[in-house]
Amino acid sequence: MTFLRGAAERPHHAYVFAGPEGSGKSLAARAFAASLLCANGGCGECRDCRLALRDQHPNEFVVEPEGRDIHVDTVREEVWHPAYLTAPEPGRKVFLIREADRLSPSAADTLLKVLEEPPADAVFLLLSARAHELPETIWSRCHIVTFTALSEPFVVEQLEAEGVAAARARLAARLAGGNLGRARRMAVDDDGLAFRDVAARALELGSMGAAGALEAADAVIAAAAEHKKGLGRELDAELAPFLDEKGRPEEAYRGSIRRIETRFHRRERRAERDHLDRVLMAASALLRDAVAAGTGASDRALLNPDREVAEDSSLTKAVAGLAAMEEARAALADDVNLNPRLVVERAFLQLSLQEGR
Repeated sequence: MTFLRGAAERPHHAYVFAGPEGSGKSLAARAFAASLLCANGGCGECRDCRLALRDQHPNEFVVEPEGRDIHVDTVREEVWHPAYLTAPEPGRKVFLIREADRLSPSAADTLLKVLEEPPADAVFLLLSARAHELPETIWSRCHIVTFTALSEPFVVEQLEAEGVAAARARLAARLAGGNLGRARRMAVDDDGLAFRDVAARALELGSMGAAGALEAADAVIAAAAEHKKGLGRELDAELAPFLDEKGRPEEAYRGSIRRIETRFHRRERRAERDHLDRVLMAASALLRDAVAAGTGASDRALLNPDREVAEDSSLTKAVAGLAAMEEARAALADDVNLNPRLVVERAFLQLSLQEGR
């Protein structure tokens, strides 16, 4: 964005990147952080840029919700204290706060105190899909950068420019609902669409009565656990730039390594629920296609144009099943203390009850 390119030269101390999920604000924040940390204004090729674009730069402090909220202790430890200390490496410090609307009241008050008296070498980037929920006192101290949802043709074009086959790009863009990052993962990763296969199998099992519904829930929970298990390799890759030739942490980067490990463990704790949400979302999409087909919609309206809709699909059952999946997604997103297995079992049992009518 032209505004951000100009802002990188003489940045304001704080920005709110506001826009819906998938609008590109996370990618823009990474690029802006790179331009702030790069000696050449964001060349995209130097060490500073490479690390910043992966959220791994020693001078970059990434804050994310732990559970449902961002707690005051997290803001104190990862924003307040480092903001007033010397940066690990020469140059600016960048604080990237994701899902900033989830700041608890006390965390927001602590952040406000930093924004009221910001260090000269620090820039704060607050990202939110619900920026209107941020306190007005924080809004008033930030420059607001607004993002709009990406269109499906734009996402397809971007993926094709990155070498993704046209059919795969169109499918990923459709399933991702305009979320470029999610679409890229679906299109590029070998198992990027594996969650959809899990969803299809679970729906098949859920149509076989109560026993099948419980088996479907087992399959979904097992897939989420397997996904979490595979994250270990990502931590090794993130730590690699800060280890010496013997694989030991370099003394100068112990703080950076600790932050990366903390962030990883938070992501790991969320991994199972995130994967559950993807599977339930895919199940919703498949049921939604059954609804579309049942109402006479054309193939162009399908979210999964590469999959045939079962001819014996009942419109009433598909609608009820879609409602059950979305209810489960909402429950898991709203309350981190719920037992995921019970929530998923309930969704597929509701589906099985419809099948039995």
